[in-house]
Amino acid sequence: MNRICKLFNTQYPIIQGGMIWCSGWKLASAVSNAGGLGLIGAGSMYPEILKEHIQKAKKSTNKPFGVNVPLLYPQTEEIMKIIIDEGVKIVFTSAGNPKTWTKYLQEHGIKVAHVVANSKFAEKADAAGVDAIVAEGFEAGGHNGREETTTLVLTPLVRSITAKPVIAAGGIATGRAMLAAMVLGADAVQIGSRFVASEEASAHTNFKNEIINAGEGDTYLALKKLVPVRLIKNNFCNEVIEAENNGANKEQLSELLGKARAKKGMFEGDTETGELEIGQVSAIIKEVKPVKNIISDIILEYKTAKEQINHIRFNF
Repeated sequence: MNRICKLFNTQYPIIQGGMIWCSGWKLASAVSNAGGLGLIGAGSMYPEILKEHIQKAKKSTNKPFGVNVPLLYPQTEEIMKIIIDEGVKIVFTSAGNPKTWTKYLQEHGIKVAHVVANSKFAEKADAAGVDAIVAEGFEAGGHNGREETTTLVLTPLVRSITAKPVIAAGGIATGRAMLAAMVLGADAVQIGSRFVASEEASAHTNFKNEIINAGEGDTYLALKKLVPVRLIKNNFCNEVIEAENNGANKEQLSELLGKARAKKGMFEGDTETGELEIGQVSAIIKEVKPVKNIISDIILEYKTAKEQINHIRFNF
C-alpha cells in the first residue's frame, strides 16, 4: 500500500494544498470525500473561524482531513489548541521551525507533515521527527523558496536525505505530472492551483476566471525581500515589479503590500489591485470543475500514462 495513503488513511496519494482564502471546509471535505486528503487553510482564518470550518468539515465528511498552519502567524498557539480540541488528526505546518510544534502535536495523536523549499530545511524537518515532508518547488503558487529550486530538482534532493514519506508539490495538476513526481521518488503529490479552480474552492469567481485565462509567463515570483510569493501579473504585481526594479527596501515593499491585499484579490475578487497567488501550472488549467471530476481525471490520466510507459520500447 502507498505509504501516504496508509499514513493518512486515504484512497489516493493526493493532498490538496491548504491555501489562504481558497481552502475552506467545502473544498477540504470535497477532496476527502473524493479519495484525497483535504486541508483547511488556517493562514487566512481567525481562530474562531477555523473552529467553525473544522466543525462544518466534520459534518460534511467521514473521511480524514487536516489543517494547514503557517507558523509565521501570531495566533498559532490558539490555533493549535482548537485543532487538538476539535480532534483533527492531521496537520501540515509551513513557514517556520518544525521543532516548535511537531512533538507536541504527535503527543496528541496528530500526524505532522512539514513543507520545505530546500534540502537544508528538509534535513531540519527530518530531524524534528515529522511524519512526512512536502518538497515544494519554485513553480508553486503562494509563498515560495528564495532558492528557486524546481520541483524536478527538489523532489529527488529531498528523497535522498530522508527515509520519511515525501510529498512533491509545485507545478502538479495532472496525472502525468503526478506520475513524474512518483518516478522522482515522491510517495504522493500536493496540488494547489488545480483545486483553486474548482467549484468548491472559496476563492472568488473573478480569481478563478483569472486562473483559467492565465497563460505561460503570466505569473511572477515577487517580494523576495519580504516573503517570496508567486502572483498572477496584474496592476498590483506590476507596481511591485517596478518598485523592486527601482531598489525598494523591505519597508517600502511592506508599505506597498499593505494589509489584507490577498483577501482583496483572492476572496473579494479585485483582480487589478488585489494580490492573486497562484502557480505556474495555471497556464494549463482551462476549466473550473467539481473536485470529484478533478481527482477522477488525475487518477485516470495517471493510470493511462503508467500503462503507456510500460509499453514504450526504448531504443538506444
